[in-house]
Amino acid sequence: MIDEDIAGVEFIGINTDKQALQFCKASTAMQIGEKLTKGLGAGAKPEIGEKAAEESQEELAQALKGADMVFVTAGMGGGTGTGAAPVIARIAKDMGILTVGVVTKPFRFEAKTRMSNALNGIEKLKAAVDTLIVIPNDKLLEIVDRRTTMPDALKKADEVLQQAVQGITDLINVPGLINLDFADVQTVMVDKGIAHIGIGHAKGDDKALEAVKQAVSSPLLETTIEGASHVIINISGDISLIEANDAASYVQELAGDDANIIFGAMYDENAQDEATITVIATGLDSHGVNTPVAKAMTEFKTPFKAKTTGNTYAQPAAQTAAAAQPTYKAPTFRAPSAAAPAQPVAPKEAPQSAPAQPFRPMRQETQINIPDFLRNKK
Repeated sequence: MIDEDIAGVEFIGINTDKQALQFCKASTAMQIGEKLTKGLGAGAKPEIGEKAAEESQEELAQALKGADMVFVTAGMGGGTGTGAAPVIARIAKDMGILTVGVVTKPFRFEAKTRMSNALNGIEKLKAAVDTLIVIPNDKLLEIVDRRTTMPDALKKADEVLQQAVQGITDLINVPGLINLDFADVQTVMVDKGIAHIGIGHAKGDDKALEAVKQAVSSPLLETTIEGASHVIINISGDISLIEANDAASYVQELAGDDANIIFGAMYDENAQDEATITVIATGLDSHGVNTPVAKAMTEFKTPFKAKTTGNTYAQPAAQTAAAAQPTYKAPTFRAPSAAAPAQPVAPKEAPQSAPAQPFRPMRQETQINIPDFLRNKK
């Protein structure tokens, strides 16, 4: 994502592992916990990552100074990301910076300890950020084929982060016909918990409706916008009033009548019958069962290489807004309808077999003529 050169965004790579930072593309690379780890990794121990971030909290605060918004990104389950991300997020939020977490959960085939560490880290991060987006790595298995290489597959997870940052920065920096600004983003994202963010693109007669459907059903997220408390929908492109109404009505129907929906529109006559729609929905974790931990109990280790602070690479994004909270819907359980009482059934008698007939040899009597010369003569 660093290669995309998103305007107004600064990238900071953070790690305890000095050697790993040599491969970081971020403009700023920061080693934390130098005294504690001596330049080595955290050994898959979140407590080491946490202490390392606490050791370097002054340097972290200095690096985040001046940012309007920070994206803390990490692969959860290991040591540095799991332990340091909540500390970094807390530092940013204490500085009055809109703070968004974008993290991954491990594959199910990874060790149970790693998943347990990830879930604990996610809960701590959720308490430290304004909004949180969780990407389950298992979702990658649903969108790639057998020939997709591991690096290419993991880049798909980075796309969610890129969508979040690009969507929010465009929303803030690009003036619109119905304009949205950073204050609108703050309204939707400050202290809102789990979030969903998506961007859809479409062409043709139903472009607005198709684009909004893509935006609300990101294949890499566990969340939808159903039950969201706050929603931003921003439409750009060559769209008509009717098309804008169709898209906004679709979002309203999914989110519910009580959702606070903020609408923005940017008309672009050069889009040539195209539409791009960004949807940010927050307040999705009003039910405890919808949290990432509860989801994992019923059914992250990909480091993001850009965009705010956290795991292997954490980078603060300047001039942006906090991410929305992913919603987790509580499963609905229906009580089984009362069944009619069972009627007693008389046992069936075993079929009576016919009495056995006495054995009779199957022999036919025959008349044997003995020649006279063989007969005994008296």
